[in-house]
Amino acid sequence: MTATVVARSRDELAAARTQLRGRLAVVMTMGALHEGHAQLVRAARAQADAVVVTIFLNPLQFAAGEDLDRYPKTFETDLAICTREGVDLVFAPTPDVIYPNGEPDVRVAAGRLGDRLEGEHRPGHFDGVLTVVAKLLHLTAPDLAYFGEKDAQQLALISQMVRDLDFPVDVVAVPTVREEGGLALSSRNTYLTDSDRSAARSLNRALQAGVGAAAEGAAGTLAAAAAVLEAEPALSVDYLALVDDDTWEDAGAGTAKGRLLVAARVGTTRLIDNVSVTFAETGGRSTSAPDVG
Repeated sequence: MTATVVARSRDELAAARTQLRGRLAVVMTMGALHEGHAQLVRAARAQADAVVVTIFLNPLQFAAGEDLDRYPKTFETDLAICTREGVDLVFAPTPDVIYPNGEPDVRVAAGRLGDRLEGEHRPGHFDGVLTVVAKLLHLTAPDLAYFGEKDAQQLALISQMVRDLDFPVDVVAVPTVREEGGLALSSRNTYLTDSDRSAARSLNRALQAGVGAAAEGAAGTLAAAAAVLEAEPALSVDYLALVDDDTWEDAGAGTAKGRLLVAARVGTTRLIDNVSVTFAETGGRSTSAPDVG
């Protein structure tokens, strides 16, 4: 097993980057890697000649009072996972490397979609995400960039930024990876107690109930999901929404493929999840195909 090269500075990254040949893929993480990240790397390895993983806990995307300080930091374990998965290069900078002049005054604005859903509950979050993604795309200069569908709104915004600002990179979506019981894998799952975890499984149950009710249209899909969430008293729901998967406007009668999204707090932990819902008109009713992620 070849050891993974670790770069901490911009110069070390540039030097290591020149040694990589062929199509380059990047997987961007904040550390605390798990099987979901490993799946991203495997998808990248299948399509690229070399893979870079970035490990950077980005302060720009955390608001005051969020979990920046307690976010899990497991670099040695992260590096072992990268080595096991055949990652060629890990870029693990400190904030002063990414932001050498302090927090930047000029940032990427997420636009209208950045103010909805997650953006409404975490103002400025997506500006911070897009700013660091843009910087890491410049620094790593990949041909392909892999992101998980669990963060569906983030994925949509990154894809839009790449299109709108002409980044020379292809964004590749990778299906959500789930624990047994359906809970979407997240680094924040380490915060959950046993009782929290049991309650958190209601998120996926709600999404699947929504998928199962897709024959009743958008209203029926939302109602079925809401009923499951309301039955779990340990959940504090931030939002449950159904959007058109292409436009990200609220789903309606003309929506062919939607995305059902939920965000909720369980104990001290905030979790998000989503699933694709396909509406196909058949004799005046709709049928659905669940997201396999």
